[in-house]
Amino acid sequence: MQANPISIALVTIVLTGCSGTYYKTMEGFGLEKRDILVDRVEDARDAQDSAAEQFASALEQFRATVQFDGGDLEKTYDRLNDEYEDSVDKADAVSSRIDSVENVAEDLFDEWEDELEQYSRDDLRRDSAALLRDTRNRYSQLMKSMRRAERSMDPVLTAFKDQVLVLKHNLNARAIGSLRNELSSIERDTAALITQMQKAIAEANEFIASMEAGSDA
Repeated sequence: MQANPISIALVTIVLTGCSGTYYKTMEGFGLEKRDILVDRVEDARDAQDSAAEQFASALEQFRATVQFDGGDLEKTYDRLNDEYEDSVDKADAVSSRIDSVENVAEDLFDEWEDELEQYSRDDLRRDSAALLRDTRNRYSQLMKSMRRAERSMDPVLTAFKDQVLVLKHNLNARAIGSLRNELSSIERDTAALITQMQKAIAEANEFIASMEAGSDA
């Protein structure tokens, strides 16, 4: 089976610890920083979409838990805990993907800024500088939306963790009753989270479309 060029580049960067080597490797496969940025925005968008689905799934399990009416309470706890842990993993993936977007964007904009001085024609330099400002503004809007969605995960994770701990140490009807009291709050926070995720996903799609349109110009 033929090796994936992206995988080769990732192995290279791990071994060398040098972002310059990574970019040179990717350029060898015809991928510039602009292309890498688009790929990473796509990854971040997909991670947020996956996280939104996972938080919705965790909410459904929480609803099922508070409606518990006999049976094996420990198994009910295990299912809720699994959903919580999966949610933590998805949240960590979102943060990691957003960080990776930020890293390559900073490198792209630094390179772009430096290359403005290489133009011999003032009109071309002005056009490129205007495009850089526009791209930076759209990127800034994207990052604000993504970071806002990222922060909206915190209250949901905190609430889920508290309730998982309550149930872990009190496997009885009283513990279920305390969880039931928190349902409306968790539903509200989860709904707010999913709304923020959807907005960030829409922003990502718009940014990707604008970058791809620019590369076709």
